[in-house]
Amino acid sequence: MTTKHPADTPDHADPAVLDELSRLRDSIDNIDAAVVHMLAERFKCTQQVGHLKANHHLPPADPARESRQIARLRELAENAKLDPAFAEKFLTFIIAEVIRHHETIANEKA
Repeated sequence: MTTKHPADTPDHADPAVLDELSRLRDSIDNIDAAVVHMLAERFKCTQQVGHLKANHHLPPADPARESRQIARLRELAENAKLDPAFAEKFLTFIIAEVIRHHETIANEKA
């Protein structure tokens, strides 16, 4: 499926350029969909972790694991030629959301 982005492209642009732009944007759209689905799967797992922690009276956050995960993700990012600082910000955002979920689960069990 080719997505048209008329507001982004001038009418006088080379049709071959517009075709390439459309192809690249379609790929980006597919990747975005995959990222959303992967995040959904990740949060399904972290929800299970939250219930397990709450059932066994474990704290919602695990700073040591979080530090290890950030270091691990930074290394993965470097190897993938992705800015490690960006990868860390992204994971830190996700971790904060996971902890919020774990706290909610713990409060519901209390």
